[in-house]
Amino acid sequence: MGILFDILLPDQNEQPLYQQLYIQIREQIRNGSIADGVRLPSVRSLQLQLNISKTPIETAYQMLTAEGYAVSRPRSGLYVANPHKPISAGFLDSESSKSPIKINPKPQEPTSVQHADFIDFDPTALDHASFSIRTWSKMLKEALENHSGMIGKYGNPLGEHGLRVMIADYLRNSRGVICSPEQIVIGVGMAYSIGILTKLLRDTRRIAFEEPGYSLVRDQFMLNDCEILPIPLTDKGISLTDLEASTAQMVYVTPSHQFPTGCTMPYPERERLLEWAIAKKAYIIEDDYDGEFRYVGKPIPSLQSLDSYGRVIYIGTFSKALTPALRMNYMVLPSQLIERLSNMTHELVYAPSRVEQWAMQSFIEQGHWYRHIRKVRNLYRKRHHHLIALIQEHLGNNVEITGQNAGLHIQLTVKKRQTSEQLVASAAEAGVKVYDFRKMWMEMNQYPVKYPKLYLGFAGLSPADMEIGIRLLRKAWFME
Repeated sequence: MGILFDILLPDQNEQPLYQQLYIQIREQIRNGSIADGVRLPSVRSLQLQLNISKTPIETAYQMLTAEGYAVSRPRSGLYVANPHKPISAGFLDSESSKSPIKINPKPQEPTSVQHADFIDFDPTALDHASFSIRTWSKMLKEALENHSGMIGKYGNPLGEHGLRVMIADYLRNSRGVICSPEQIVIGVGMAYSIGILTKLLRDTRRIAFEEPGYSLVRDQFMLNDCEILPIPLTDKGISLTDLEASTAQMVYVTPSHQFPTGCTMPYPERERLLEWAIAKKAYIIEDDYDGEFRYVGKPIPSLQSLDSYGRVIYIGTFSKALTPALRMNYMVLPSQLIERLSNMTHELVYAPSRVEQWAMQSFIEQGHWYRHIRKVRNLYRKRHHHLIALIQEHLGNNVEITGQNAGLHIQLTVKKRQTSEQLVASAAEAGVKVYDFRKMWMEMNQYPVKYPKLYLGFAGLSPADMEIGIRLLRKAWFME
């Protein structure tokens, strides 16, 4: 039988019920009031105890599970996993998984497709039909009409103030980012943002980097004469033990959905990472490139939202949720770095097109952005579930799926004694493009060799094309 919680939900509280529950339960786990290994009460019993609906309880439990404070045991319930103690292997082995989604009756086995008709599991592609060209055209037209008096002038090199206000409000509500509009720098992509940071922090040259990690960012640091210190990954993100033993002055991480492996950094590890940065007076670059997309539980708040000492530099983008054709991202700098940036010459800082910034401001202001996010979240969630169900049905135990709880791609371990290059090549011969991301590794001798790992995106493919692609992969890899 689960324990009874000592929980008080005040009548006057602006926080949602699920967040109040989550915070109170989490704190009781952390301070030991709820002991490690204890079974939590069922949703039904807690609902009767608190006299509230089951939805906020389910959401709070999902967040606790996602952040490593609880684990599920099949046909038994949810159990506390105190982050300050090692989780037993029994708990980890017994985590439940959802039943596969049923697939429609099998169509006729496909043969290889023509070269021009590749089924492309591109991890960077989005669904083109979800972007409303008509709405965006209207926003551009209104931007020109409403700001005609400013067409003859350059704007603020840090970005248009109105757009920065909109972004600050959105980040506060959706990702928990705490900032003022003045802390936001609008950019023309990740390379631009990294370029600013390397000039802003000229004395910071040793950069710890996830291994494997996003090669575009790593290359930008190297082009700006920085020394990269590759830090291996664990199943909870970057190895904090190795980071703490390094001489790094700054670290780049993707904690919400590690690129490319897809793992998520739990809350305790986030706190430990912040403690390292505070002790070392180092900075953390949090790349939240696809933080809008999470398929298990509620989105985990950003690392920046936990930072009270100004050590986190938060970077987000419109490319993953809206369109990569719009080269616009944003960076939230700690206050002390904004002061330093204000002294830099304008030649080093320049914002994207003012017209596109005005259009984006209206797009958010008029609610189009929020409607778009809701639409693509639902769309990509369905495609995500469909792809996993297809893989489970057609590839079965021949593969292992990881990194599937968030983002727009999955990591696929293929249990076959071939190299990733061979698997990519045989897939291409069958008319399917998959990706091995070998370039994401800095030290290739550390690349996993037991079984190759491949990466499949799903946002840009229809369910029908996914099924054709997975069937072709089964034929190419396992029906020789």
